[in-house]
Amino acid sequence: MSKTEAKVRGRKPREKDWLWKSFSQTNPRRAFLLLGTGAVLGLLIAGFGLFTSKGTTVDFVPTEDVALVNQQPILAVDFDAQIQTLYGLTSDKASEQQKRKVLHDMIREEVYVQRGLELGMPESDPDTRNALVSAVEQQVLADVTTDVPSDAKLEAYYRDHSTRYATEGSITVGDFIAGTEQAATQATAALRGGMNIADAAARFGLRDTQKTSGEEFYFAARIHLGDTLFAAATALAAGRVSAPIQQADGYHLLVVSQNTPPVRESFADAREKVLTDYKNDAEARLQANEEKFLVGRANILLSPRYRRYAQ
Repeated sequence: MSKTEAKVRGRKPREKDWLWKSFSQTNPRRAFLLLGTGAVLGLLIAGFGLFTSKGTTVDFVPTEDVALVNQQPILAVDFDAQIQTLYGLTSDKASEQQKRKVLHDMIREEVYVQRGLELGMPESDPDTRNALVSAVEQQVLADVTTDVPSDAKLEAYYRDHSTRYATEGSITVGDFIAGTEQAATQATAALRGGMNIADAAARFGLRDTQKTSGEEFYFAARIHLGDTLFAAATALAAGRVSAPIQQADGYHLLVVSQNTPPVRESFADAREKVLTDYKNDAEARLQANEEKFLVGRANILLSPRYRRYAQ
């Protein structure tokens, strides 16, 4: 035995040596005690999570709510908005009686809605379904509805959609067809030289397509003439005749007697329309995103007969 071992064996055991020896040896009693303690702690944590998770029954009202009706919250922001809508006052300025009435009405509405859901009304009553859909849509659009965009945003939107903000142009144009390119060329020269349309039609065999009828707004003329002929007509000033334009049905001559192009509105004049269009476009984007989100998270099963309609 070495001197070191002799010294260790010969010295008096210290407390930490006893603890180390105690934990280094198997002790069934201690093992069961630790396992039991761990199980109890696990149950306590699980119970806390279960009774505080969303959708579970609680006996307190969260700070963001004014009430819970069958565990369904009545939000404080909705309560304030209802006061503002009914009385034109903020919540701190409304009287106790006004607040009492609003709260009573909101609780009454909630219990009726819940009862309607229990009775399956959304599945059977179109008015109820429409009301629920409308409510969800209004909730989605709440931020856009109350948002007041700056003039900088509106001016940027105005520049990006400038064609929307102009007076509607109008034009009076006749569309005539010649049977051959030579007849069309000669008729064009005669009309530009001062011959009236009736004489030119009789001499060169021109046929009125009657696609247009007197003065028309630009959008109507575009529909009647088609894009190619419309573009050629609107490029002409009053009293001018187009060069022959070849189409599948022959050579067209356009005779313009009046042309009032659209006039672009200034931002100041169009501001109200710009604001309306800005909000409408923002609402359309939000609705599209919300629909995409709701449909994407839903578990939708389609009958094989109808699957092609969902493509």
